[in-house]
Amino acid sequence: MPTQSLQIPTADGVADAFAAFPADGERHPGVLMYPDGLGIRPVLREMAEELAGRGYYVLVPNPFYRHGPAPVLDLPEHIGEAARPAIFARLMPMIEAHTTDRILPDADAYVRFLTTRPEVGPGPVAVTGYCIGGLLATHTAAAHPGRVAALAAFHAPVGAAGPDSLHRLTARVHFGHAETDLTPEALAELNRTLDAAGLEYTSEIYPGTVHGFTMSDTDAFDPAALRHHWDSLLALLDRSLT
Repeated sequence: MPTQSLQIPTADGVADAFAAFPADGERHPGVLMYPDGLGIRPVLREMAEELAGRGYYVLVPNPFYRHGPAPVLDLPEHIGEAARPAIFARLMPMIEAHTTDRILPDADAYVRFLTTRPEVGPGPVAVTGYCIGGLLATHTAAAHPGRVAALAAFHAPVGAAGPDSLHRLTARVHFGHAETDLTPEALAELNRTLDAAGLEYTSEIYPGTVHGFTMSDTDAFDPAALRHHWDSLLALLDRSLT
């Protein structure tokens, strides 16, 4: 599966990124994939290549490029619970600084870059993301209702986008929540907001999961939940982009 390192011009500089795409020389639907808070690393490359193998051009930016190119943090090969406190002590200031005055201009740059790639077809695009990346994906879809036809977010604090952003969505939506991330009552409240927005969506708790369940390099990984994630994501993309 071809991959390419890229530089995306933004309002604040240049974001490093990579893309994975089919090797057939054809144009394919574009997907903007935001990594989780731990950033671009081998597991994200594998996931992007998996998705590209299904016929999509997948662009994965480094959201924390202001702090340096990926990997912004030195990470162990397996991110176990013992390593997390030290990692998150360094990571949380970056996440907290990544407010909407950074998120939205960056989203503009990423969508513009993706939709002008010669390998990407002329139709709408999709955005997906994990953990904090799911929140970034939600903000991106809300800010680009005419361009983004599908939004997926996994173990992500999507409710933090706020009702105003959720009401601006026009994309088809799939939210896959970890069981430890929100209560059934919080899920019902979120889904009422999505209902009020008139969206075509699925928003569900993946049973027995903890935050980070898609990431095979962490203790949170759940193989069955990852398979459910792929089934849900690919079905969403097939309905929305092809």
